[in-house]
Amino acid sequence: MSELIQQALTTFEKSLDRRLLASLEVCARCGICAESCHVFAAEPEFRNAPAAKAEAVRRFYRRLHDPIGRLFPWWVGAKDLREADLEELAEIAFGACTLCRRCTMNCPMGVDTALIMRAARAMLTAVGKAPEMLVQLADAAIAREENLEFFREFYIDQIRELERELQEQTGDPEARIPVEKAGAEILYVALSGAHTILPAAILFHAVGADWTLSMFEAANYGYFLADIQRAKAIARRIVDEARRLGVKEIILAECGHAYTVLRWEAPNWFDDFPFRVRSIIEVAAEWIQQGRLPLDPSANPEPVTYHDSCNLGRNGGLLEEPRIILRAVVQDFREMTPNRAENFCCGGGAGLVAVPEWYEKRMRAGHRKVEQIRRTGAQIVAASCDNCRLQLGDLSDYYGMGVQVSGLMDLVVKAYLAARRMEMAVPTASVPVSA
Repeated sequence: MSELIQQALTTFEKSLDRRLLASLEVCARCGICAESCHVFAAEPEFRNAPAAKAEAVRRFYRRLHDPIGRLFPWWVGAKDLREADLEELAEIAFGACTLCRRCTMNCPMGVDTALIMRAARAMLTAVGKAPEMLVQLADAAIAREENLEFFREFYIDQIRELERELQEQTGDPEARIPVEKAGAEILYVALSGAHTILPAAILFHAVGADWTLSMFEAANYGYFLADIQRAKAIARRIVDEARRLGVKEIILAECGHAYTVLRWEAPNWFDDFPFRVRSIIEVAAEWIQQGRLPLDPSANPEPVTYHDSCNLGRNGGLLEEPRIILRAVVQDFREMTPNRAENFCCGGGAGLVAVPEWYEKRMRAGHRKVEQIRRTGAQIVAASCDNCRLQLGDLSDYYGMGVQVSGLMDLVVKAYLAARRMEMAVPTASVPVSA
């Protein structure tokens, strides 16, 4: 056995907990999972069925752990893992599965194919077979903390430029985007780009929130690599910042995997986790229900449909909050079919959207989503995840759909600013002076 294979198998063995063992053992080969998979729907070949993808892992798992597989491998389809298999497995685990878990929702045995693919990703990352772009993005996030003093001045200068736009849009010359504000109640963690900072800043200003902007971005490409050490290092930057500033709550930008990492994974990684974690989607829905945001849905008159992010919706449970928002801020909201936990993946999740060489693959994988959108007749597709926004925009261009893709907070801000302009346009009634 080569050193590379030994390292791959050692990493795989570390992933073998009871959840993974159950998913490796209980598959009934019924094929129900195939119809639930957006990749199989786009290219209905056996190799694209979730059970077939998982079989690439089960073959060497049986060779190691199944008594019959050790003695009579041909009988149960067991096979030794070879170096040539790693390339094929990388194509499957990173390129043909977005870890969306729709197959798991529809599996009568509850087989978690995404968990199997994550174990494969972990071993592939350990032996240098992960997509180079994902590795570079993960390492760049870690390097930002290691060289924070180098980035700080440049970042704050960018925020001051953005602050002027905030003041212009709100009409308040005192409006601020605070950074590293000790004692703030909220630490807002955005993504790279003003499009995830400015809308949130407008809404925080609208409700008078006590907040501060994180020095770090919410994205965690270590999670896509299934590299727990990298993922923890990237998450630790935000956790340490939140502790240092003494915040009570971390609020995340519209990002599916960032929510998964910091809401569900990080509390298990760190002993001291004394703050709440929510998505800006949850917070905005709460403000709307509390009547804290004046809104004018006529600012968004076009037909709008909503794409449920796999990580936020099916895996994270945020299914109704986006709909609370949309019913309040648009005039014509149209559901896709199916929707909520049964919604199809956009085809660009789990880091696939960041890998240039797999562009055509993800365009094909997104075809079922294109069909869903077209059936609604919507002109705008609202998405609550930045990776989904990128993928949906690419799908619109690729298939000539002619739809606009928008974040939820962009729609909220349009409705809010329209309501504010309406309020300011209403003249104050004059009070007659008594004789």
